[in-house]
Amino acid sequence: MEMPRGNTFGFVAFCAYGAFWWAFALFVQFFSANVPTGFIGWWLALWGVFSLVMWIGTLALNRTLQAIFLVLVITFFLLAGADLLAMPVLKMLGGYMGLVTAILAFYLAAAEIINETHGRTVLPIGAPAPRTVTGHTGLHQSA
Repeated sequence: MEMPRGNTFGFVAFCAYGAFWWAFALFVQFFSANVPTGFIGWWLALWGVFSLVMWIGTLALNRTLQAIFLVLVITFFLLAGADLLAMPVLKMLGGYMGLVTAILAFYLAAAEIINETHGRTVLPIGAPAPRTVTGHTGLHQSA
């Protein structure tokens, strides 16, 4: 429902992470026994890089979304590190960070629904940083 609303970021996020969960479930169910050690770590690291790119995209959006993607980046890198470095404690920390990500995402979903329904801010999500544009002088001006 994001693309018809013109929300490219939301569309990419929902499609990409939906595909992640489908691929991960299919991988674990059918292929995990037949892949080299460390594969899942590198795969999670690549998702961490993708999430980092998405986090940079959130810098023009609300603060709650920024927090969600920052914690998600940390989650992916902790989980990747657990596999690549054979450090089980990182998997536990990654799991906890995944729970923080889920709590933040649930809060944002609730805030967007409640705020839109009430037509005012009931649950704050943090205003985005002011945008700047570069004029012909090269100086930044507020948009």
